[in-house]
Amino acid sequence: MADNDILDTSDGDAPDGDASQAPQSRPQSLMLAFFGNHVLEEGDLCVYSGSIIDVLGRVGVGEQAVRSTLTRMVNRGLLRRQREGRRMYFGLTPHATRILHDGRTRIWRQGAVNDDWNGSWTLLGFSLPDSWKRQRHDLRSRLAWSGFGALYSGLWIAPGDVDVSAVVDELGLADHVKIFHARADQATDIELMIRDTWDLESIAARYVTFDKRWTAHLGAGSGEDPIGTRLRLVSEWLWTIRTDPRLPARHLPPAWPARAAQETFRQVAEQTEAPALRGARELLETAPPR
Repeated sequence: MADNDILDTSDGDAPDGDASQAPQSRPQSLMLAFFGNHVLEEGDLCVYSGSIIDVLGRVGVGEQAVRSTLTRMVNRGLLRRQREGRRMYFGLTPHATRILHDGRTRIWRQGAVNDDWNGSWTLLGFSLPDSWKRQRHDLRSRLAWSGFGALYSGLWIAPGDVDVSAVVDELGLADHVKIFHARADQATDIELMIRDTWDLESIAARYVTFDKRWTAHLGAGSGEDPIGTRLRLVSEWLWTIRTDPRLPARHLPPAWPARAAQETFRQVAEQTEAPALRGARELLETAPPR
């Protein structure tokens, strides 16, 4: 399974195929947001299943859905079980830890606005046998998460110097892929290339939707549960940014909505961080790994 699929927060397509409408977050995505928010930075801890059921219940995920999601994630190598007496605890695997660190970098460090582009592009060309449908899907998924778009069918491009060698090696495709770092010639219309390669309207619509939804939350007061609010916030933000390659701001339409949406995200994140962490530490039953 590609990391981009694991980090896909959607529970299916949006109503009427409208990509701007954030769909209901999948239990697995909320589960990953939970571990990313409350376990990743706390060290190598295992969390009691009853605590997880309590927390995800705050965002509308029922007990049976939580239990089946935990089992599925164990089978996928994302979580590990640990029994303590009659209780079952769950912790992150190294694979899930890497995915969450990758997501954390994308969410909290890189940001959605690329103001410091140096003019370079990363080009990746590949040629795979027709029968390699799964490998092609995995490669395209990982490239999309890494900021690439299809310039042509077998030639993908991303802004900046992107190191995807580890992705290619992990997929076992090094013999079928060529990677270059280059700059566009003056004859190339970069803004036209961007419009032809990425669906800017869809990306912008996601940011507008997110900003509208969470700006309203900012003015709603502090009556909501901060743990649940923060889980929904991170999950929806990940859904919003997952198709955005962080294109250079200078080549995007005026008033590109990512800037306002990112500011809203950071305000709600700051507003909920301390009370969510405090509440989680009081609520969660944890155990050291064995």
